[in-house]
Amino acid sequence: MFRDSRITFRRWYYRKILKMDLHPTCKFSLKARLDFTNPRGVHVDAGTYMAFGAVILAHDLSRLVHCDTYIGRNCFIGANAIIMPGIRIGDECIVGSGSVVTKDVPSHSVVAGNPARVVKSGIRTRERGVLVERHETVQAVAAARNQSRS
Repeated sequence: MFRDSRITFRRWYYRKILKMDLHPTCKFSLKARLDFTNPRGVHVDAGTYMAFGAVILAHDLSRLVHCDTYIGRNCFIGANAIIMPGIRIGDECIVGSGSVVTKDVPSHSVVAGNPARVVKSGIRTRERGVLVERHETVQAVAAARNQSRS
């Protein structure tokens, strides 16, 4: 309960004070790091989750670049992934843990590695970047288990 209130406060602070464009339904770990140097350049859409250690950048002081970084709807950004400034991640994407995203990611893709490359296309995700096919499999197994108990 305390953790949820801290996340709610942090989301409010990012949105209202720093003016980040975070959809009210996006979630993030308390250890995720969003760009404070160019906070108005961070855009995260509905249903997206950013795991611990994820870094979302919207500036690069070595090149004097301030730009917009977009993360689409129902994405999952894995632990310790880095999204470089100016990148667009499409809807329903999964960014693997430890990935460094240096190029735009098309919708319905899984990317991994350093630099991140598309390893799978054509995926569908639900809220928080949960794979639809995996979710349906787990539900079917749970239903079968419940039926066998009856």
